[in-house]
Amino acid sequence: MANSNLYKGSLTTIILKLLNETDSMYGYEITQKVKALTNGELSITEGALYPALHKLESEGLLKVEMVKVDNRLRKYYRLTDAGEKETASKLSELERYIQTMQQLVNPKII
Repeated sequence: MANSNLYKGSLTTIILKLLNETDSMYGYEITQKVKALTNGELSITEGALYPALHKLESEGLLKVEMVKVDNRLRKYYRLTDAGEKETASKLSELERYIQTMQQLVNPKII
């Protein structure tokens, strides 16, 4: 996507949505899933992802589990109950925003 500013405000919603669809994910897995789902159009950098994950964790929306994988510790993120509620709210908000933008971009003249 040429203008990454268009989706930066949606990073939290993207993370919450992906974690809502799975039991848990680790950071690199999230970046790769986004890239795959968008056919490479969206690419989340570590510099954007990890501060967002830490913020969501500090807000009580995510819990973290450390798992040893191949002799390394890996952080797996999953939604808390509050995170599940916030996901529903964020997705509803995003849907309304998309509908509003559609009206602006492709107005139906009555």
